[in-house]
Amino acid sequence: MQTNTFIEGDNLAVLSGFSDGSFDLIYIDPPYNTGNGFAYVDRHSDWVGMMRPRLLEARRVLAESGAIAVSIDDNEQASLRLLMDEVFGRGNFLAQVVVNLNPKGRQLGRGFATSHEYLLVFARSASVCALEASSASLVDEADFPYLQGDRRYRHLPLRNTNKRFNPISAPTLHFAIWGSPDSGRVSVEPFEGAVEIKPVFGDGAPAVWRWSAPLISARAEDLVCRRITGVLGERVDVFQKDWLETAHGGGPRRKKMRTIWLASEVGSTDSAVAELKAMCGHIFETPKPTGLILRLLDTMPSDCRVLDFFAGSGTTGHAVALANATDGGTRTCVSVDVGVPVRAGSRAATAGLATVADITRTRLRAVDATIGGGLEERFCGPIGDAGDGVT
Repeated sequence: MQTNTFIEGDNLAVLSGFSDGSFDLIYIDPPYNTGNGFAYVDRHSDWVGMMRPRLLEARRVLAESGAIAVSIDDNEQASLRLLMDEVFGRGNFLAQVVVNLNPKGRQLGRGFATSHEYLLVFARSASVCALEASSASLVDEADFPYLQGDRRYRHLPLRNTNKRFNPISAPTLHFAIWGSPDSGRVSVEPFEGAVEIKPVFGDGAPAVWRWSAPLISARAEDLVCRRITGVLGERVDVFQKDWLETAHGGGPRRKKMRTIWLASEVGSTDSAVAELKAMCGHIFETPKPTGLILRLLDTMPSDCRVLDFFAGSGTTGHAVALANATDGGTRTCVSVDVGVPVRAGSRAATAGLATVADITRTRLRAVDATIGGGLEERFCGPIGDAGDGVT
């Protein structure tokens, strides 16, 4: 299986050569329109005009169950959100993630020390999107302190803690059950040594259970009766054994992702520079950390087809190779970037790299040499010649 493919060429031309629904996940880190003259003029209308046809093509090549994530900063965040609402539909918006890529904050210039960027995530079609915004890596075993055999669990109140659910709004879930705080046993029927328990909030107001009586009866072994001390003194309550892993090989537990991703979790610009330097030298000033892409990959199936058509330093292809090496997945990645000259005096120029495509190619070659997975390299001519001149 070929993990990585790199295509040198204008990304709009390359996109036009892909079939509908070719990819499951698209990640791009487009130019942020900061006025450095690198590739695009620092005007909102020009930037939006550049992005619109590329996002339209991105939507076309996304599978119906696919998703797209776009990194952006404050320069064009508002414009990009409106543009993606237009192209993908407001109803397919999944998240605007705040990514803490610079924990110390930018110290140059006036104003606040900005320490974040954004990740805008949209589905091709939210109703069938395969993206699962959770991860097993976010689950901490320390949160599950109890053991039963070799299985870990924690206690969750069987009582519904949301006061919107109460005997008036959910009358069928307000009923008595029986439990023994000495043995821990719980039942819907009275038994010797049991006390009657009705659901109440901490202030003593009537509450409701989260489970129905038939479910409590069927899963009584997953419940435990305990004495607790609240604001009104000691009382008896019932808790669910919330297992770290599901029974019978059901797989690892996953935890929902928050919409703030810390540098300590996904890496920072500094750690990304160090990561790239270790791989192939200091050839790019502001790469994204592979941890950011790895977290995105964790939301999708392990055989997903990935596209990055603003590949830059090649972080996405690197992360896909790392993910496959870690879990045995069969993900593939197509990275695209253009052969425009790098800035005079830049790290890439100092390293002898002439174009942006040379940066991407250098890293992906190093990834193949160190991690494996293979690399196919192609060239795409101008629009109308997509796919020609494969090398």
